[in-house]
Amino acid sequence: MNANISKFSLSLVAASVLAAPLAFAGETSTADGITKALSESKVDLSFRARYEGVDQDGIDDRADALTVLSRMTINTGSFNGFSLGLEVDNVSALVDNYNSSQNGNTEYPLVVDPTGTDVNQGFLKYTNDAFVGTFGRQRITHNNQRFVGGVAWRQNEQTYDAARLQYNTDKFALDYSYVENINNIKAQNVDGDFHLANATFKINKAHKISAFAYLLDYDNISDAANSTDTFGALYNGKFGGIGVQASYATQSDAGDSMLDYSADYMNLEVSTKAGKVTLLGGYELLGSDNGVGFKTPLATLHKFQGFADKFLGTPGEGVEDIYVTVKGVVNGIKLSATYHDLSSDVGGKDWGNELDLTAAYKINKNYNVLVKFANYSADDHQTDTNKLWLQLAAKF
Repeated sequence: MNANISKFSLSLVAASVLAAPLAFAGETSTADGITKALSESKVDLSFRARYEGVDQDGIDDRADALTVLSRMTINTGSFNGFSLGLEVDNVSALVDNYNSSQNGNTEYPLVVDPTGTDVNQGFLKYTNDAFVGTFGRQRITHNNQRFVGGVAWRQNEQTYDAARLQYNTDKFALDYSYVENINNIKAQNVDGDFHLANATFKINKAHKISAFAYLLDYDNISDAANSTDTFGALYNGKFGGIGVQASYATQSDAGDSMLDYSADYMNLEVSTKAGKVTLLGGYELLGSDNGVGFKTPLATLHKFQGFADKFLGTPGEGVEDIYVTVKGVVNGIKLSATYHDLSSDVGGKDWGNELDLTAAYKINKNYNVLVKFANYSADDHQTDTNKLWLQLAAKF
Protein backbone atom coordinates (compact mmCIF):
# COMPACT_ATOMS: atom_id res chain seq x y z
CA MET A 1 0.00 0.00 0.00
CA ASN A 2 1.21 3.52 -0.85
CA ALA A 3 2.08 5.00 2.54
CA ASN A 4 1.21 8.59 1.61
CA ILE A 5 -2.23 7.63 0.31
CA SER A 6 -2.96 5.49 3.37
CA LYS A 7 -1.88 8.24 5.72
CA PHE A 8 -4.01 10.73 3.80
CA SER A 9 -7.15 8.63 4.09
CA LEU A 10 -6.61 7.87 7.76
CA SER A 11 -5.64 11.43 8.59
CA LEU A 12 -8.72 12.75 6.84
CA VAL A 13 -10.98 10.66 9.03
CA ALA A 14 -9.03 11.07 12.27
CA ALA A 15 -8.56 14.82 11.91
CA SER A 16 -12.20 15.39 11.08
CA VAL A 17 -13.40 13.35 14.05
CA LEU A 18 -10.96 14.75 16.58
CA ALA A 19 -10.69 18.37 15.47
CA ALA A 20 -14.35 19.16 14.95
CA PRO A 21 -15.43 19.02 18.63
CA LEU A 22 -12.39 21.10 19.62
CA ALA A 23 -13.08 23.74 16.98
CA PHE A 24 -16.59 24.25 18.29
CA ALA A 25 -15.95 23.61 21.95
CA GLY A 26 -17.35 27.00 22.87
CA GLU A 27 -20.58 26.47 21.01
CA THR A 28 -22.66 24.04 23.02
CA SER A 29 -25.27 23.33 20.34
CA THR A 30 -22.60 22.63 17.72
CA ALA A 31 -20.59 20.40 20.04
CA ASP A 32 -23.76 18.56 21.02
CA GLY A 33 -24.61 18.05 17.34
CA ILE A 34 -21.20 16.57 16.60
CA THR A 35 -21.37 14.37 19.68
CA LYS A 36 -24.81 13.16 18.62
CA ALA A 37 -23.56 12.35 15.11
CA LEU A 38 -20.66 10.33 16.53
CA SER A 39 -22.97 8.55 18.98
CA GLU A 40 -25.15 7.49 16.04
CA SER A 41 -22.23 5.76 14.35
CA LYS A 42 -23.00 2.35 12.93
CA VAL A 43 -20.43 -0.42 13.19
CA ASP A 44 -20.66 -3.50 10.97
CA LEU A 45 -18.50 -6.61 11.14
CA SER A 46 -18.29 -9.15 8.33
CA PHE A 47 -16.29 -12.29 7.69
CA ARG A 48 -15.86 -14.34 4.52
CA ALA A 49 -14.07 -17.68 4.56
CA ARG A 50 -13.40 -19.17 1.13
CA TYR A 51 -11.71 -22.21 -0.32
CA GLU A 52 -10.55 -21.83 -3.92
CA GLY A 53 -9.03 -24.75 -5.75
CA VAL A 54 -7.48 -24.40 -9.21
CA ASP A 55 -6.39 -27.27 -11.47
CA GLN A 56 -4.71 -25.81 -14.55
CA ASP A 57 -3.02 -27.63 -17.43
CA GLY A 58 0.64 -26.69 -17.77
CA ILE A 59 1.13 -26.21 -14.02
CA ASP A 60 1.95 -29.40 -12.15
CA ASP A 61 0.81 -28.28 -8.71
CA ARG A 62 -2.83 -27.64 -7.90
CA ALA A 63 -3.64 -24.38 -6.09
CA ASP A 64 -5.40 -24.76 -2.74
CA ALA A 65 -6.27 -21.48 -1.05
CA LEU A 66 -8.22 -21.15 2.18
CA THR A 67 -8.51 -17.46 2.99
CA VAL A 68 -10.54 -15.38 5.43
CA LEU A 69 -11.60 -11.78 4.88
CA SER A 70 -12.36 -9.89 8.11
CA ARG A 71 -13.90 -6.44 7.72
CA MET A 72 -14.90 -3.66 10.12
CA THR A 73 -16.99 -0.81 8.72
CA ILE A 74 -17.79 2.39 10.64
CA ASN A 75 -20.18 5.06 9.38
CA THR A 76 -21.00 8.02 11.59
CA GLY A 77 -24.28 9.86 11.83
CA SER A 78 -24.66 13.20 10.06
CA PHE A 79 -23.88 16.71 11.33
CA ASN A 80 -24.92 19.58 9.04
CA GLY A 81 -24.78 17.12 6.15
CA PHE A 82 -21.28 15.83 6.96
CA SER A 83 -20.49 12.24 7.89
CA LEU A 84 -17.43 9.99 8.03
CA GLY A 85 -16.70 6.45 6.90
CA LEU A 86 -13.88 4.07 7.70
CA GLU A 87 -13.47 0.47 6.59
CA VAL A 88 -10.53 -1.77 7.46
CA ASP A 89 -9.93 -5.20 5.93
CA ASN A 90 -7.69 -8.07 6.89
CA VAL A 91 -7.06 -11.04 4.61
CA SER A 92 -5.44 -14.11 6.19
CA ALA A 93 -4.50 -17.42 4.60
CA LEU A 94 -5.11 -20.63 6.56
CA VAL A 95 -3.88 -22.66 3.58
CA ASP A 96 -1.51 -20.82 1.24
CA ASN A 97 -0.67 -23.30 -1.50
CA TYR A 98 -1.41 -20.72 -4.19
CA ASN A 99 0.15 -17.88 -6.15
CA SER A 100 -1.37 -14.63 -4.85
CA SER A 101 0.74 -12.60 -7.33
CA GLN A 102 2.55 -11.18 -4.28
CA ASN A 103 3.67 -14.19 -2.20
CA GLY A 104 6.25 -15.65 -4.61
CA ASN A 105 4.55 -19.08 -4.83
CA THR A 106 4.86 -19.18 -8.61
CA GLU A 107 4.76 -22.99 -8.74
CA TYR A 108 0.99 -22.77 -8.19
CA PRO A 109 -1.82 -21.31 -10.33
CA LEU A 110 -3.00 -17.79 -9.57
CA VAL A 111 -5.51 -17.05 -6.82
CA VAL A 112 -5.30 -13.28 -6.50
CA ASP A 113 -6.00 -12.97 -2.78
CA PRO A 114 -2.87 -11.46 -1.18
CA THR A 115 -2.80 -11.37 2.61
CA GLY A 116 -2.48 -8.27 4.77
CA THR A 117 -4.37 -5.44 6.43
CA ASP A 118 -5.68 -2.58 4.34
CA VAL A 119 -7.68 0.63 4.67
CA ASN A 120 -10.41 -0.28 2.20
CA GLN A 121 -12.31 2.98 2.68
CA GLY A 122 -11.68 6.21 4.55
CA PHE A 123 -13.78 9.19 3.49
CA LEU A 124 -15.60 12.39 4.36
CA LYS A 125 -19.09 12.67 2.88
CA TYR A 126 -21.36 15.70 2.45
CA THR A 127 -25.06 15.22 1.64
CA ASN A 128 -27.52 17.98 0.79
CA ASP A 129 -30.84 16.87 -0.70
CA ALA A 130 -30.02 15.43 -4.14
CA PHE A 131 -26.29 16.21 -3.93
CA VAL A 132 -23.63 13.93 -2.44
CA GLY A 133 -19.90 14.66 -2.33
CA THR A 134 -17.48 11.97 -1.13
CA PHE A 135 -13.77 12.65 -0.61
CA GLY A 136 -11.11 10.06 0.20
CA ARG A 137 -10.74 6.33 -0.34
CA GLN A 138 -14.09 4.87 -1.39
CA ARG A 139 -16.01 2.25 -3.30
CA ILE A 140 -17.06 3.34 -6.83
CA THR A 141 -19.19 1.23 -9.16
CA HIS A 142 -21.04 2.26 -12.32
CA ASN A 143 -23.96 0.51 -14.01
CA ASN A 144 -23.25 -3.24 -14.40
CA GLN A 145 -19.55 -2.74 -13.49
CA ARG A 146 -18.39 -3.61 -17.02
CA PHE A 147 -16.22 -0.50 -17.09
CA VAL A 148 -15.93 0.69 -13.47
CA GLY A 149 -16.30 -1.72 -10.57
CA GLY A 150 -15.04 -2.85 -7.20
CA VAL A 151 -14.10 -6.48 -7.94
CA ALA A 152 -15.79 -7.33 -4.62
CA TRP A 153 -15.52 -11.03 -5.43
CA ARG A 154 -11.82 -11.00 -4.55
CA GLN A 155 -10.92 -10.88 -0.87
CA ASN A 156 -9.03 -7.60 -1.37
CA GLU A 157 -11.57 -5.27 -2.99
CA GLN A 158 -10.67 -2.54 -5.50
CA THR A 159 -11.33 0.94 -4.12
CA TYR A 160 -10.46 4.44 -5.30
CA ASP A 161 -8.79 7.52 -3.80
CA ALA A 162 -11.09 10.09 -5.29
CA ALA A 163 -13.29 13.15 -5.14
CA ARG A 164 -16.76 11.98 -6.19
CA LEU A 165 -19.75 14.23 -6.92
CA GLN A 166 -23.23 12.75 -7.35
CA TYR A 167 -26.59 14.33 -8.12
CA ASN A 168 -29.66 12.10 -7.95
CA THR A 169 -33.33 12.72 -8.64
CA ASP A 170 -36.17 10.37 -9.45
CA LYS A 171 -35.55 10.82 -13.18
CA PHE A 172 -31.92 11.82 -13.55
CA ALA A 173 -28.57 10.98 -11.99
CA LEU A 174 -25.10 12.44 -12.56
CA ASP A 175 -21.95 10.79 -11.19
CA TYR A 176 -18.44 12.21 -11.68
CA SER A 177 -15.23 11.16 -9.97
CA TYR A 178 -11.67 12.40 -10.22
CA VAL A 179 -9.42 9.54 -9.13
CA GLU A 180 -5.73 9.94 -8.31
CA ASN A 181 -5.03 6.38 -7.16
CA ILE A 182 -6.53 2.92 -7.59
CA ASN A 183 -6.13 0.55 -4.65
CA ASN A 184 -6.34 -2.67 -6.65
CA ILE A 185 -7.00 -6.33 -5.81
CA LYS A 186 -3.27 -7.11 -5.73
CA ALA A 187 -2.85 -4.69 -2.79
CA GLN A 188 -1.02 -2.33 -5.13
CA ASN A 189 -1.56 1.39 -5.59
CA VAL A 190 -1.82 2.54 -9.19
CA ASP A 191 -1.38 6.29 -9.68
CA GLY A 192 -2.67 8.46 -12.49
CA ASP A 193 -5.31 10.96 -13.55
CA PHE A 194 -8.62 9.19 -14.01
CA HIS A 195 -11.94 10.86 -14.87
CA LEU A 196 -15.04 8.67 -14.43
CA ALA A 197 -18.36 10.16 -15.55
CA ASN A 198 -21.78 8.55 -15.83
CA ALA A 199 -25.24 10.04 -16.42
CA THR A 200 -28.50 8.08 -16.18
CA PHE A 201 -31.96 9.11 -17.35
CA LYS A 202 -35.05 7.11 -16.37
CA ILE A 203 -37.44 7.35 -19.30
CA ASN A 204 -40.15 5.60 -17.27
CA LYS A 205 -40.41 2.64 -14.90
CA ALA A 206 -39.54 0.18 -17.67
CA HIS A 207 -36.76 1.99 -19.52
CA LYS A 208 -33.57 3.85 -18.66
CA ILE A 209 -30.44 4.88 -20.52
CA SER A 210 -26.95 5.77 -19.29
CA ALA A 211 -24.13 7.63 -21.04
CA PHE A 212 -20.56 7.35 -19.80
CA ALA A 213 -17.05 8.67 -20.37
CA TYR A 214 -13.90 7.16 -18.85
CA LEU A 215 -10.63 9.02 -19.41
CA LEU A 216 -7.71 7.05 -17.98
CA ASP A 217 -4.12 8.33 -17.89
CA TYR A 218 -1.72 6.11 -15.94
CA ASP A 219 1.49 7.50 -14.41
CA ASN A 220 3.56 4.32 -14.47
CA ILE A 221 5.00 3.42 -17.87
CA SER A 222 4.24 -0.27 -17.20
CA ASP A 223 0.52 0.61 -17.09
CA ALA A 224 0.60 3.05 -20.01
CA ALA A 225 -1.09 0.62 -22.43
CA ASN A 226 -4.26 1.02 -20.30
CA SER A 227 -4.30 4.80 -20.85
CA THR A 228 -7.49 5.11 -22.87
CA ASP A 229 -10.47 7.32 -23.65
CA THR A 230 -13.77 5.41 -23.65
CA PHE A 231 -17.20 6.82 -24.50
CA GLY A 232 -20.42 4.84 -24.60
CA ALA A 233 -24.04 4.24 -23.60
CA LEU A 234 -26.06 1.53 -21.87
CA TYR A 235 -29.79 0.84 -22.21
CA ASN A 236 -31.92 -1.26 -19.85
CA GLY A 237 -35.58 -1.94 -20.54
CA LYS A 238 -38.54 -4.28 -20.30
CA PHE A 239 -41.07 -5.12 -22.98
CA GLY A 240 -43.75 -7.09 -21.19
CA GLY A 241 -42.01 -10.22 -19.97
CA ILE A 242 -38.84 -9.59 -22.01
CA GLY A 243 -35.85 -7.84 -20.49
CA VAL A 244 -33.29 -6.15 -22.74
CA GLN A 245 -29.83 -4.76 -22.05
CA ALA A 246 -27.86 -3.14 -24.85
CA SER A 247 -24.55 -1.29 -24.74
CA TYR A 248 -22.11 0.30 -27.15
CA ALA A 249 -18.77 2.02 -26.54
CA THR A 250 -15.80 3.22 -28.52
CA GLN A 251 -12.23 3.41 -27.21
CA SER A 252 -8.92 4.88 -28.35
CA ASP A 253 -5.43 5.24 -26.95
CA ALA A 254 -4.72 8.25 -24.73
CA GLY A 255 -2.16 9.82 -22.40
CA ASP A 256 1.27 8.21 -22.51
CA SER A 257 0.08 5.10 -24.33
CA MET A 258 2.44 3.93 -27.07
CA LEU A 259 -0.43 2.14 -28.83
CA ASP A 260 -2.38 3.44 -31.81
CA TYR A 261 -5.89 2.01 -32.12
CA SER A 262 -9.63 2.63 -32.04
CA ALA A 263 -11.82 -0.33 -31.03
CA ASP A 264 -15.52 -0.89 -30.35
CA TYR A 265 -17.50 -2.62 -27.61
CA MET A 266 -21.00 -4.08 -28.03
CA ASN A 267 -23.29 -6.07 -25.79
CA LEU A 268 -26.84 -7.32 -26.16
CA GLU A 269 -28.72 -9.40 -23.58
CA VAL A 270 -32.29 -10.68 -23.73
CA SER A 271 -33.96 -12.41 -20.79
CA THR A 272 -37.34 -13.87 -19.94
CA LYS A 273 -39.02 -16.07 -17.34
CA ALA A 274 -40.59 -19.45 -17.89
CA GLY A 275 -42.40 -20.20 -14.64
CA LYS A 276 -39.78 -19.97 -11.89
CA VAL A 277 -36.88 -20.28 -14.32
CA THR A 278 -35.08 -17.30 -15.86
CA LEU A 279 -33.55 -17.71 -19.32
CA LEU A 280 -30.94 -15.28 -20.59
CA GLY A 281 -29.00 -15.11 -23.83
CA GLY A 282 -26.29 -12.62 -24.69
CA TYR A 283 -23.64 -11.49 -27.13
CA GLU A 284 -20.63 -9.42 -26.10
CA LEU A 285 -17.88 -8.06 -28.35
CA LEU A 286 -14.61 -6.53 -27.24
CA GLY A 287 -13.30 -5.44 -30.63
CA SER A 288 -9.81 -5.27 -32.06
CA ASP A 289 -7.91 -2.69 -34.08
CA ASN A 290 -4.28 -2.60 -35.18
CA GLY A 291 -3.52 -5.69 -33.07
CA VAL A 292 -4.98 -4.21 -29.85
CA GLY A 293 -8.08 -5.45 -28.04
CA PHE A 294 -10.66 -3.25 -26.30
CA LYS A 295 -9.57 -2.72 -22.66
CA THR A 296 -11.60 -2.59 -19.44
CA PRO A 297 -8.92 -2.28 -16.71
CA LEU A 298 -11.28 -0.96 -13.99
CA ALA A 299 -14.07 -3.50 -14.53
CA THR A 300 -15.27 -6.21 -12.18
CA LEU A 301 -13.88 -8.69 -14.70
CA HIS A 302 -14.93 -11.83 -12.79
CA LYS A 303 -18.55 -11.12 -13.82
CA PHE A 304 -17.77 -11.36 -17.52
CA GLN A 305 -16.48 -13.97 -20.01
CA GLY A 306 -16.44 -16.75 -17.43
CA PHE A 307 -15.60 -17.27 -13.77
CA ALA A 308 -12.29 -18.93 -14.69
CA ASP A 309 -10.91 -15.41 -15.36
CA LYS A 310 -9.13 -16.35 -18.58
CA PHE A 311 -9.82 -12.97 -20.17
CA LEU A 312 -8.71 -10.49 -17.52
CA GLY A 313 -6.76 -8.88 -20.36
CA THR A 314 -8.35 -8.76 -23.81
CA PRO A 315 -6.29 -10.59 -26.47
CA GLY A 316 -5.01 -8.46 -29.35
CA GLU A 317 -7.51 -10.17 -31.66
CA GLY A 318 -10.43 -9.17 -29.41
CA VAL A 319 -13.13 -11.41 -27.92
CA GLU A 320 -16.61 -12.46 -29.01
CA ASP A 321 -18.63 -14.11 -26.25
CA ILE A 322 -21.95 -15.84 -26.99
CA TYR A 323 -23.48 -16.94 -23.68
CA VAL A 324 -26.61 -18.58 -22.31
CA THR A 325 -27.74 -18.59 -18.67
CA VAL A 326 -30.44 -20.62 -16.91
CA LYS A 327 -31.23 -19.80 -13.29
CA GLY A 328 -33.88 -20.41 -10.68
CA VAL A 329 -34.60 -21.24 -7.03
CA VAL A 330 -35.14 -24.75 -5.63
CA ASN A 331 -35.94 -25.15 -1.92
CA GLY A 332 -34.39 -21.78 -1.17
CA ILE A 333 -31.20 -22.53 -3.08
CA LYS A 334 -30.38 -20.14 -5.91
CA LEU A 335 -29.05 -22.15 -8.85
CA SER A 336 -27.41 -20.84 -12.01
CA ALA A 337 -25.68 -22.34 -15.04
CA THR A 338 -23.95 -20.32 -17.79
CA TYR A 339 -22.27 -21.52 -20.95
CA HIS A 340 -19.82 -19.29 -22.87
CA ASP A 341 -18.65 -19.82 -26.45
CA LEU A 342 -15.56 -17.63 -26.90
CA SER A 343 -13.81 -16.64 -30.11
CA SER A 344 -11.76 -13.76 -31.57
CA ASP A 345 -13.09 -10.62 -33.21
CA VAL A 346 -10.49 -10.89 -36.01
CA GLY A 347 -8.37 -13.76 -37.26
CA GLY A 348 -10.98 -16.49 -36.96
CA LYS A 349 -9.58 -17.96 -33.74
CA ASP A 350 -11.55 -20.22 -31.39
CA TRP A 351 -10.63 -19.20 -27.85
CA GLY A 352 -12.57 -22.07 -26.24
CA ASN A 353 -15.69 -22.50 -24.11
CA GLU A 354 -16.61 -22.39 -20.45
CA LEU A 355 -19.31 -23.78 -18.18
CA ASP A 356 -20.03 -21.93 -14.91
CA LEU A 357 -22.25 -23.34 -12.14
CA THR A 358 -23.37 -21.68 -8.89
CA ALA A 359 -25.47 -22.62 -5.88
CA ALA A 360 -26.18 -20.04 -3.16
CA TYR A 361 -28.17 -20.43 0.05
CA LYS A 362 -29.03 -17.85 2.71
CA ILE A 363 -29.08 -19.63 6.06
CA ASN A 364 -30.48 -16.60 7.92
CA LYS A 365 -29.97 -12.84 8.00
CA ASN A 366 -26.38 -13.28 9.21
CA TYR A 367 -25.03 -16.28 7.30
CA ASN A 368 -24.95 -17.47 3.70
CA VAL A 369 -23.08 -20.14 1.77
CA LEU A 370 -21.97 -20.33 -1.85
CA VAL A 371 -20.59 -23.06 -4.10
CA LYS A 372 -19.20 -22.21 -7.55
CA PHE A 373 -17.52 -24.25 -10.27
CA ALA A 374 -15.91 -23.20 -13.55
CA ASN A 375 -14.67 -25.44 -16.35
CA TYR A 376 -12.72 -23.68 -19.10
CA SER A 377 -11.93 -25.82 -22.15
CA ALA A 378 -9.17 -24.12 -24.11
CA ASP A 379 -8.58 -24.03 -27.83
CA ASP A 380 -6.42 -21.15 -29.11
CA HIS A 381 -6.18 -19.29 -25.78
CA GLN A 382 -4.42 -20.33 -22.55
CA THR A 383 -5.00 -23.83 -21.10
CA ASP A 384 -7.75 -26.09 -19.75
CA THR A 385 -8.68 -25.02 -16.21
CA ASN A 386 -11.08 -26.15 -13.49
CA LYS A 387 -11.89 -23.95 -10.50
CA LEU A 388 -13.95 -24.74 -7.40
CA TRP A 389 -15.08 -22.33 -4.68
CA LEU A 390 -16.67 -23.10 -1.30
CA GLN A 391 -17.62 -20.02 0.70
CA LEU A 392 -19.20 -19.13 4.04
CA ALA A 393 -19.99 -15.47 4.74
CA ALA A 394 -21.24 -13.80 7.91
CA LYS A 395 -22.32 -10.23 8.62
CA PHE A 396 -23.24 -8.57 11.92
